[in-house]
Amino acid sequence: MYGHGAVPPARSSGTVITLRVLFAAAGFLSCGLLACAPLFRIAFLRGRSVDWVLSWASLPLSIACFAVVGSLPESDPMTDVAMSLVLLLGLFSSVYFLVMDIRVHQQRRFAGHPPPQGPTVHTGYGYPQPTPPYTSTLLPQPQPQPQPPAPPVAAPGAVPPPPPQRPAPARIDQVRAELDELSDYLRKHDGNPEGGR
Repeated sequence: MYGHGAVPPARSSGTVITLRVLFAAAGFLSCGLLACAPLFRIAFLRGRSVDWVLSWASLPLSIACFAVVGSLPESDPMTDVAMSLVLLLGLFSSVYFLVMDIRVHQQRRFAGHPPPQGPTVHTGYGYPQPTPPYTSTLLPQPQPQPQPPAPPVAAPGAVPPPPPQRPAPARIDQVRAELDELSDYLRKHDGNPEGGR
């Protein structure tokens, strides 16, 4: 959807917080009926079988508890147990979602993924290069400075050799080759009256 090598746009911190609040509220404020929603979200984020089992198990459990509450008379103590169970399920799913979602985002940030507002470095032809790994701006990062080599001392009366030529960067060579191919292609099709038009 985003093209070859392109990274989808990162969510802002406001979007992440809004999603956290909505998913956490869905589990508890729906009295446990939507307790599976935050659990499914964690299962999609983490992709672990434990999360999938929890999310799929929460769905029939909440339906069964509501069936007990709806089918038994109000004075029956089983309705209180079923309602307490479904509320605890909603609370558990909300708390579990918040803990795991925060943990997943922290692991991504410290595992080398750029922060949401991190810069993206683009080079020619629209292929983005990976951004540098996340480094803290609070701690100074000493960078060794390369020192130019000392010029050789020439013997008196000797002609110093010319300075060595710097090799052209590989990117320039690649662009030259592509431009040569393009000019050959255009020359072939300019002489052709049909020319593919």
